[in-house]
Formats: sequence, structure tokens, C-alpha cells
Amino acid sequence: MVKRTFSLALAAAVISGLTGCATTANNPKDPFEGFNRAMFTVNEGLDLVLKPVAQGYDAAAPLPVRAGVGNFFGNIYDVWTAVNNLLQGKGGDALSDVGRLLINTTIGIGGVFDVASEMGLEKHTEDFGQTLGKWGVGDGPYLYWPLIGPRTTRDTFGWAVDSYADPVWRVDDVALRNTLVGVRFIDLRASFLPTDKVVEQAAFDKYNYIRDAYLQNRHSEINDGKAPIEGREDQECEQSRCY
Repeated sequence: MVKRTFSLALAAAVISGLTGCATTANNPKDPFEGFNRAMFTVNEGLDLVLKPVAQGYDAAAPLPVRAGVGNFFGNIYDVWTAVNNLLQGKGGDALSDVGRLLINTTIGIGGVFDVASEMGLEKHTEDFGQTLGKWGVGDGPYLYWPLIGPRTTRDTFGWAVDSYADPVWRVDDVALRNTLVGVRFIDLRASFLPTDKVVEQAAFDKYNYIRDAYLQNRHSEINDGKAPIEGREDQECEQSRCY
């Protein structure tokens, strides 16, 4: 599944990192830093090809088209979000997700138009890694993978489950499936082009910046943006050497 590809993870890291804490080298959550930095370099090389493609798409496709493409794939993912919300015990959110799916698939013409948001149904994004976190599974060591980008050990397993459950990967027509996967990937990469300059300007060490921001962002997502339990935040910052 491409939902949490390098481009999306990079953007999430930027947004979270703008308000996050900095860390020193040798982060205890990153015991495989040598391997991870090598994979980070590989992804930077791949992006030398992917980024120009995304820029071409961004320049050629009008904003309504790009919005429609993003809405279409977001509508498909609402199915898995509903399942994860249900697994996390958030029945109300799961019901809202199903409502979004029904409304956008019908009135929104296959999800091209996000009518549900206009009707007040909030867009949620839940994955199996978040579900595992809600169940109390520890995050494990930080890893950086080719193409899919930063993950914890828990989120790597979650990504595998997300991929298996992804309806796009289950399309029987190989040509259609590959086209959908490619379009989704490029659309995601293009949607986060504005963050590239921010990262370059803000990060003294881009690898550290993305790692630390990703870990903080995932903690926030698993807790639904709520403040951690008193005392826990200090403990986690100590483990990550935040200051």
C-alpha cells in the first residue's frame, strides 16, 4: 500500500516537526541508525526521479483535478479507517466513516467530491499501526525503509497489514491496478511539494529532523492529538533526548 509512502511520511514529519523538540545524535529509539541513514540516502536518490514527475503532474493537472484524485483515493481508504476505528473501540467514528463512504460514493460520484465533509462528517485517517498502539503494543526500534520511508517496528508490521487490506492492491486487472497505484503515489508526492523547502531550511540534519518529527507525530496520532498522561511525556522525551 502506498498510503504511507516516502512522500506522505516526509510531509507528516514536516508538519509535526515544526512544533516538535530537537534531539541529539545516537537516539536510543534508533539503534540501527547506520542502516537507516543508508536507506534514507537511497530514498533521496529515488526522489531525484520522483520529485520531477510529481512537479510535472502538479503543473499539468488543474487544482480541481488534483482535488478529485485525492478525494477518490481518500474515499477508498475510509473503508479501512472505519475498520480501524471499530477495532480501537471508537464506534461513533467508525459509523461516521461509513456514512462518509456512502455519501461520497453516491452523491460525491465515486468519491471524487467530498460531499460528506461539507455535511459535517469529519475526515479520519486510521491505520493498523495506530490500532496496535491503542492496544498497547510497543513501538519498537525506529526503521527507515526504501520507498515507504520512516516506520517503527510496530508500524512496519501495521503497514504490511494495511497493504494487504488495501482495495487498490486487490484490483484483478493488473494494468488498472498498477495505474491506480502509480497515480495515487504521484498525487501524494505532489500534494506535499510545498513542504520540501521548509524541510531544507529548517533541518540542520535532515535525517534526524524527519526521524524525530515522525516519532512525535505517530505518538500524537495514536493518542488522537490528546496530551499524554502526566509524567509520561517527560519520560518519553528523556528516552528520545528531547530538549
